[in-house]
Amino acid sequence: MKKTLVFFAAMAMLTACNTEKPANIFLQEWDTPYGTAPFSKITTDQYMPAFKAGLEEQKANIEAILANTEAPTFENTILAYENASPILDKVQGVFFNLSESDSTPEMQAIEEEVMPLITEASNEIMMNEDLYARVKAVYENSASLTREQQMLVKKIYESFERNGVGLAPEAKKRFAEINTRLAMLSQKFGQNLLAENNAFKEATGITVSEYYDFMGSCPDRAKREQVFKAYSSRGNHGDEHDNNAIVLETLRLRAEMAELLGYPNFAAYQLSNKMAGNPETVDQFLQPIMDAAMRSAKAQLKEMEKIAGHKIEAWDWSYYAEKVRAQKYALDESQTKPYFQADSVMKGVFTAASKVYGLQFEEVTGEVEVYQPSVKAYKITDADGSLIGIFYRDYYVRPTKRGGAWMNNFREQKTGVRPIIVNVCNFPAPGADPTEPQPSLLTIDNVQTAFHEFGHALHGFLSQGNYVSVSGTNVARDFVEMFSQFNENFAFVPEILANYANNWETGEPISPALVEKIQKGLKFNQGFMTGELCAASILDMKWHELSAAQLAQFTDAQSVRDFETKVCKEMGLIDIIIPRYRTTYFNHIMGSGYSAGYYGYLWSEVLAVDAWEKFKADGIFNPATAKAFRKTFLEKGGSEEPMVLYKQFRGAEPDPSALMRARGLN
Repeated sequence: MKKTLVFFAAMAMLTACNTEKPANIFLQEWDTPYGTAPFSKITTDQYMPAFKAGLEEQKANIEAILANTEAPTFENTILAYENASPILDKVQGVFFNLSESDSTPEMQAIEEEVMPLITEASNEIMMNEDLYARVKAVYENSASLTREQQMLVKKIYESFERNGVGLAPEAKKRFAEINTRLAMLSQKFGQNLLAENNAFKEATGITVSEYYDFMGSCPDRAKREQVFKAYSSRGNHGDEHDNNAIVLETLRLRAEMAELLGYPNFAAYQLSNKMAGNPETVDQFLQPIMDAAMRSAKAQLKEMEKIAGHKIEAWDWSYYAEKVRAQKYALDESQTKPYFQADSVMKGVFTAASKVYGLQFEEVTGEVEVYQPSVKAYKITDADGSLIGIFYRDYYVRPTKRGGAWMNNFREQKTGVRPIIVNVCNFPAPGADPTEPQPSLLTIDNVQTAFHEFGHALHGFLSQGNYVSVSGTNVARDFVEMFSQFNENFAFVPEILANYANNWETGEPISPALVEKIQKGLKFNQGFMTGELCAASILDMKWHELSAAQLAQFTDAQSVRDFETKVCKEMGLIDIIIPRYRTTYFNHIMGSGYSAGYYGYLWSEVLAVDAWEKFKADGIFNPATAKAFRKTFLEKGGSEEPMVLYKQFRGAEPDPSALMRARGLN
């Protein structure tokens, strides 16, 4: 405990020694509404001292666990470990959220400095044999614990095993080196991709998030070809932002790491603690989906070529798909966009959560600080008025924001602590011309994305766990997407649309006829959409099923391209469709934790669709079904094995054919 006292004395000196500068905000209690971050008081020069203070505090608390002479118990070992880093948790919760949504050069420089420190500290903890021995003792004597406590102990115990604690000294050293290098490579991949996305906008005049909308509406074939080639070659130009070398080094290091732990490849390592269990199961799951998607895509290709009167190329697909949709369903995005203004869509998202779960929403303008002027903050309360959490909505594209959409936590839920959660998207910003103030109008896909990301948020908000590591979205990667995809179903339910889909200019509600067209059109173009998603999932798997020896044969960018081409041919992907993400801009697997896990979107969709079929059978707004879904899944987080929870809710394992039915591919 002596070191702990020295640490806090040092912190007191750190905060008091300089009277000219305000004290570091991360080393103080936040006297703010609901404990939200005081963004206006945070400066970039505070991050590194706060990170270092947090790492010192964590180290002191770990040493205190090891100094305890009492027999290891849940409280003095597992709970003490779980709660060892409050300062680090606070600064990470802010910094890594902002570094993704506002990645300035200053933030990137801090990230480069801090990532090795965090990784090295993690390596030191995970490879501490004395600490592992205490954790193992609790794990082996956990029968008397609650089920949630058992799951927490199991998760921590397995994290030590999966991070090299049992390796010989030289192997441990190498494992730690790999971990540190992988963290840096992931960061560099993301920074390169952000630069490439901004270069794409400069070259084409559109943002990456506008790509699919543009390709479906642009009549200029030459322009579509230019945009397609720029989009599909990001990170693959042989310049300072080329990602090929990063990809190869990352894949080699991952394979080496897996082999150090006794696995034949990284995919086997990653899947050993997921629902799927092993690569073979995933491969067998994906290929029939790909086959069905390509049968549908080939049939649609014939329809498009009849309309086009010429051979369809990759840059023609979306454009002529829209022509077919207009012909079949008399539907195009120009009809629907006026009804899907971003603020009204947010109202629809909230309406669904209110009708299903009884939640209430209140914008807290001025009361809760935001980190960007376009960000909005909301207080969420339960039906009984109790606080559920604070929600930030960061919807609009900007140059410093990475591409895509995501949910993240500023603060996670545990006993006595309600979560603070953000949804980040890249929707078009409202019009800048004050003489023609047009709001942000969303595509059908954008609307689904808004509901999707709030599905993740609900998983975090409704959590009632006692421990962060098994609360909220802290579940298996191939389970977590179930709840986001499930929530998409409410987007175009007539009862929900009636509350939010009004024409932004006239106020006219969306017509039943247009709603019917949207619902019918949701299954349109699924050969292409499912195919590109499944192709990316298979590509991810095939990269990570390679051994270290096999990856040693890859020498340059051309070998990356050749492998990708080979995999696409073997899976049966037709030539004019490419994977949703090609290797050099596949940030999900290179920088966002989905390595050998991108299949999880389709895997989770089976669960989501099967659960939705129960909702439809019982009545979509049946209170008993909604309560069971909330209690069984959303409140439980990772406190039980996923399939145990699923069977409790559904009464059986999920029906794999549900996905095919939902996508119209059966």
